[in-house]
Amino acid sequence: MDRTTPLDPLLPRPGMAKLDAVTPAALDAAHVANATKAAVEFESFFISQMLKDMRSTTREMADEDSVFKDRVNQDMQDMADGLLSKQMAGQRAFGVADAILRQLLPAKITPGNT
Repeated sequence: MDRTTPLDPLLPRPGMAKLDAVTPAALDAAHVANATKAAVEFESFFISQMLKDMRSTTREMADEDSVFKDRVNQDMQDMADGLLSKQMAGQRAFGVADAILRQLLPAKITPGNT
């Protein structure tokens, strides 16, 4: 197989037993639901990390007497950022979950393509 050829998830790979090949029947609703949940959770983690890094950078760049330098209520800001990231990931605001699902699932059953 040529290294530049993308791997088809429905075909067996070298070193993979024939019985281990992914078939369309194996991609049932539970698999799609688990993949979707994992993709959305990863997008939530991604957004949360981005918000955390943005706050940290703002804190580092702020003047000594700036309101942004103060660490008061940082734990509450972290909790609010976590909730915000879950809400945004649930709405697929950044498209990270959709990109992951396009790679994990065949196009015919990717959520939103029905």
